[in-house]
Amino acid sequence: MELTQTTDQNMSRAPRQRGQRALERARIPHQQARTGSLEGRALGLGWFSIGLGLAQLIAPRQMARLIGADEDDPSTWATLRAVGVRELTCGVGLLSERNPAAWAWARVAGDVMDLALLGRTWQNNGVSQEKMLSVGGSVVGCVVVDTQTAIALTRARTNPLGDGVLVRQGVTIHRPAGEVYAFYRDLENLPRFMAHLESVEERGSTSHWCARGPLGAKFEWDAEIFEDRPGERIAWRSLPGADVPNQGRVDFRPAPGGRGTEVVVELSYEPPVGAVGATLAKLFGREPAQEISADLRRLKQVLETGETIQSDASIHRGMHPARPSSLSAARRQEVRS
Repeated sequence: MELTQTTDQNMSRAPRQRGQRALERARIPHQQARTGSLEGRALGLGWFSIGLGLAQLIAPRQMARLIGADEDDPSTWATLRAVGVRELTCGVGLLSERNPAAWAWARVAGDVMDLALLGRTWQNNGVSQEKMLSVGGSVVGCVVVDTQTAIALTRARTNPLGDGVLVRQGVTIHRPAGEVYAFYRDLENLPRFMAHLESVEERGSTSHWCARGPLGAKFEWDAEIFEDRPGERIAWRSLPGADVPNQGRVDFRPAPGGRGTEVVVELSYEPPVGAVGATLAKLFGREPAQEISADLRRLKQVLETGETIQSDASIHRGMHPARPSSLSAARRQEVRS
């Protein structure tokens, strides 16, 4: 049954402020499902750098012969050993997993330096141009891979939930964390307070979602829950083929002073048509942060009063005196108790 009641703008202001404070206290872990493959790629680049660096330090003559440079020139050995030190440094940095994005960018800079060195070597007499072309192609390939990895790692650090639009919102609900979690975990409850959702149907280990977009567009996707900690956290991600790829999590924490539960939502999604779709969504009144904030206020209302609270004008048509919804005062008191 859909329940409505008039609202007061001041009623939502304090919960919104408490939710903002909850966000400030929230910690976003660096490790997420989508960044696992990126970290694996960073580790692979780290071992590659160490292997290449050791080869350049230990066997500069053989490396010079491999790239077609003058293997008897001591200056070539010195250059290769210097490059080897740089590769070892980048490799150790990537394997340490401390800010891997910065070390990946260091590899990109090193690749550019290598291309410049190859260009200078190309002008020397006695250099095998065929080998130089082959090595140059390999370095260009490294530039592409290293740049893609550096960009992805930078995005992952900025947005731990993955690429796309990142939204973080929170609210404080005067109910125990276990109760709030249980309501949210029943995914078919979500359309009761999420205005853009038409339906969520649980299908065993997955769920099917239907949502409305700007200009009445309809989007559907399947999703799975990959982390489920009763009373603490729910984390989900859409499955391949989704109209709107997305992933996120909801944290449930006891609010300070026994004031109930802090609910913090972190959502990342890729809007249709990329940045253009995100801009259109804002133009048509679907700015994601505001929408999630409104959804959380409705969740608070449902759990605290048993109903969603809307403005009187959204319930009745035309000019009319303000009046409550069809839910009686006695029924509202019964729900609250």
